[in-house]
Amino acid sequence: MKSHEIKAEHSALNAELMELLSVVGPARVADQLLQRCFDYNATDIHLDPTENGVRVRVRIDGALRDVLIVPKSQSAPFLSRIKVMAGMDITEKRHPQDGHISANSGVTPRDVRVGSGPTIHGERLVLRLMPNADELQTPEEIGLDGDQRGQIEEMLRTPYGLILVVGPVGSGKTTTVYSMLNELIHPEKSIVTIEDPVERRLEGTCQIQVDTKIDLGFAAALRGVLRQDPDVLAIGEIRDQETAQIACRAALTGVLVLSTLHANDTTSAIDVLRQFGVPSSMIASCMTGIISQRLVRLVCQESQETFVPDEATCRLLGLDTSEAAKHPLVRGIPADENFGTGYHGRTGVFEILRPSSELRNQISSGAANHQIRDVAMAEGMETLETATQKLVLKQMTSLGELHRVMTDTAMRR
Repeated sequence: MKSHEIKAEHSALNAELMELLSVVGPARVADQLLQRCFDYNATDIHLDPTENGVRVRVRIDGALRDVLIVPKSQSAPFLSRIKVMAGMDITEKRHPQDGHISANSGVTPRDVRVGSGPTIHGERLVLRLMPNADELQTPEEIGLDGDQRGQIEEMLRTPYGLILVVGPVGSGKTTTVYSMLNELIHPEKSIVTIEDPVERRLEGTCQIQVDTKIDLGFAAALRGVLRQDPDVLAIGEIRDQETAQIACRAALTGVLVLSTLHANDTTSAIDVLRQFGVPSSMIASCMTGIISQRLVRLVCQESQETFVPDEATCRLLGLDTSEAAKHPLVRGIPADENFGTGYHGRTGVFEILRPSSELRNQISSGAANHQIRDVAMAEGMETLETATQKLVLKQMTSLGELHRVMTDTAMRR
C-alpha cells in the first residue's frame, strides 16, 4: 500500500488524534494513543515510517487498522516520546533496540514492550500491549464449552505427563496455559513456571523469567527447576531440541508439564516433537493431551443483521436446505463502535486430542500425521473447523471467520 493511499479506518480516533497534533503537539498524541489503544483492547501498535511521515496502525481483534499519519515534520518528536517512556536511547536509530514502559510508571495502565529497528525511511517502532498482569480468564471466558472443559479437567487430574497447547503466534496459547495453571494452584502442590516474558502474576506459584543475557534460557532454567522437587511445571514455549527432550523426560518421571508449541493442529504437534529429536515411543508414553486453538472474531452485538443461508452455505454447515430459514446466521455492520469492522471481541475455538491406547500405538509406531489424525477423528475428536461451525450456527461469529479458519488450517497442513 502506498502512503498516499492510506486511509484511517476509524474516523473518531483519527479526528481526536489529529486535533491533538494541531493543538498540543506530537508528544501528547503519543500519550493519548497509548491510552486509547488500551481502551479499545488493542494488542499491538505499529509505527511505520513512510515518505510522508509515520503510519500509525493498531491491532484490534487480530487485524491491523490504520488510524493516523503523523506528518514527517512531527515524526521525530512523536517517536522520541515513545522511546523516552520506554527507556531507549533516542540517539540510536541504526540498530534494533528493546524497551519497556512499566505500568508502575503511571503512564499506562499496563506494561508495554517496545521494539525498534531501522528501515529505508527511518526508524520503526512496534509496541506490544501486555495483558493485565493480575487478570486471569476462566475456562468459560476463553471459549471452552462444557465438554471441552471436562476433557481438560481430566487431563489436569493426571499426576504427571505432558499437556501441550499449540497454534500459530497470537492464537491465545499462553492465556489457555494460565487458565489451566490457575485451576491447578493448591497449597499441597509446588508449581513453577519458566516464561519469556512473565505476562501475568499467578499467586501460589514460583515464576521464573528467562534471560539470555546471563545464559538463562528455557533449557538451563528447566534443568535447574527439575532439581527443586516440582509437582507442576509450565514452560512458556518449547523452542528447541534440548527443551523438548528435557520436558518429555520430566513428564515421564513424575512431573505434570504444561507448555506451548508452534504447530498447526493437535497431530502436527507430534511431528514437531519428532523433528526436535524426541523418540516416537517417548511421545506416546508421556503425552497426556494436546490442545490446538485459534481466535475467531465475534460479530458485533450492537451492529449486526441476520440472513438466511443459501444452498452452498447449508452444505458447508451441514444443514438441510429445506430448513435453512430455521437457522438464520448473522453478519456484522461496520460502525464506529466496532472500529469499522463489524466485529467486536474474540473467543477461542479448540481441537483437543487425548491419546487413547490405539492412538498411542499409532504414535509409537511412527505413523504419519494424517494416519494419526484419521484415527483421532474416528474416535470422535472435534476439529477446529467443526468448533467454528458451531459458533456460526450459534450466531456468535460469521461465515467469513469460518472460511478464515478453514483456509488457515488447510494451508498449514
